Amino acid sequence: MPLDHDVLPTFALVRFRRGPGAAATPGVLSDGRVHPLDLAALGVASLNDVFERWDELEATVRATGRAQDGLALDDVVLTAPVEPRQVLQTGANYRTHVIDLEVGHMAKDDPRPVEEVREAIGRMMDERAAHGQPYFFLGLAQTVVGDDQDLVLPSYSDKQDWELELAAIIGRTAFRVSREDALDHIWGWTIINDITTRDRVFRRDMPAIGTDWYRGKNAPGFNPTGPFAVPRSDAPAPEDFQLRLDLNGETMQDAGTTDLLFDVPALLSGASETLPLLPGDLLFTGSPAGNGQARGIFLKPGDRMTGSISGLGTQRVTCVAEGAR
Repeated sequence: MPLDHDVLPTFALVRFRRGPGAAATPGVLSDGRVHPLDLAALGVASLNDVFERWDELEATVRATGRAQDGLALDDVVLTAPVEPRQVLQTGANYRTHVIDLEVGHMAKDDPRPVEEVREAIGRMMDERAAHGQPYFFLGLAQTVVGDDQDLVLPSYSDKQDWELELAAIIGRTAFRVSREDALDHIWGWTIINDITTRDRVFRRDMPAIGTDWYRGKNAPGFNPTGPFAVPRSDAPAPEDFQLRLDLNGETMQDAGTTDLLFDVPALLSGASETLPLLPGDLLFTGSPAGNGQARGIFLKPGDRMTGSISGLGTQRVTCVAEGAR
């Protein structure tokens, strides 16, 4: 069943502004209205503290959404619902996506039929899922913005690509946790569009070095996020999410988390083996098939992306040329 871009989460945490230039305020989305959240009254300094102390604060936070009339969504501007200290990204984690990208990178003189290549890569992915480990790299927290900001396309490339992703929001600090305990450390979920400059990912001057994720993924605003942070208890199970991204009204990505090579518990367990993940941090789970690279289509000024994940709402991002805001 296709996702409905207009469906809101039943309950979520948000950050919002009441007008241009106003400071972002934490809030609760309940019954389609935004209710300001008084952090001082909760005895915390930030939403990261709310995520960490959710077990003791949940009842009070939910009561906030029932105790006041709230604000209409049209009367506020939603921004990124999280302020992570760390952003940990997962690469090559959707089976079909990896196959599509590898086929897209086939040499022009490769004599093999495309279907033969797809089958060979598929076997490699199945072997990796059975016996391999997830692939992680770090992003920069300052790239996390709300969809209230236009996406500025850097002038140094015309190969900006979209990657709609499910992102886990850390609740309890996670360090060397088991797969069995992993979900207990996740507070909930949000939507990420992990923008990528495709021709900056591989260094032509130093091919032996491999991928250059700093240049490929960390331009300003390259991680439109939210606009909602939804607790696990109010969202589908990790294996039941459906993701859909439309570009100018045409569906480009439409897939489910059933296509993940490594599921969410495996990702969190693997990521936490090296680095303690902190409350409010984001763990990206990878992007499904349907990116521009495989289609020979890249973002251009005026493009509008609409990305939805079941139970998490919708984000809408407009692309503009650098210097044209």
